[in-house]
Amino acid sequence: MWRAAPVLLLLAACTPPPVDPVRVAEICEDRARAAQGPTGSVTVGTNSRTGGFGGVQVGVSSDFLTGRDPLEVYTDCVFDRTGAEPIRPPVLR
Repeated sequence: MWRAAPVLLLLAACTPPPVDPVRVAEICEDRARAAQGPTGSVTVGTNSRTGGFGGVQVGVSSDFLTGRDPLEVYTDCVFDRTGAEPIRPPVLR
């Protein structure tokens, strides 16, 4: 029995922490929003040191490219992370 104690401690240390379902819903909503279409931003500005500047950022998810339904993406994501169904419907655009 004495030799089993270190093994039990090691197994207890490997147990993953509980998952916060609200945080998982937020993460999966972001992924479902990305499946709705391309995302992006445009930055334009000026400053006194270097003058004008600008930038463009565009993102396209693989879920969007394959035509997956955003609600399916959300449900699958939540299930993969928690092992349970979503606690609430997603808030999408």
